[in-house]
Amino acid sequence: MLSSNIANAGTPGYKARDIDFTAALARSERGSSLEASMRAETLFRQPVVASLDGNTVELQTEQLEFSENAVGYAATLDFIRGRVETVTRAIRGE
Repeated sequence: MLSSNIANAGTPGYKARDIDFTAALARSERGSSLEASMRAETLFRQPVVASLDGNTVELQTEQLEFSENAVGYAATLDFIRGRVETVTRAIRGE
């Protein structure tokens, strides 16, 4: 969604979208499919400054969110890699 928002930053009338992952996860835990939960929890962002052409994408906000997601993803991979290395060393008896 973030990349779609960034790609459409110059499209008149485009409405920036976001998703409430906490609500989507809670909905899927209650039995909905993850895809249906994601669709149901898709929201439109409210811009801080409205544009004249109706586009609600704020490029700085989208880039910040994208960067935060990239850092979180990298940190998660590092954590998992460390856990796998620890288990591997334990199996080898190191």
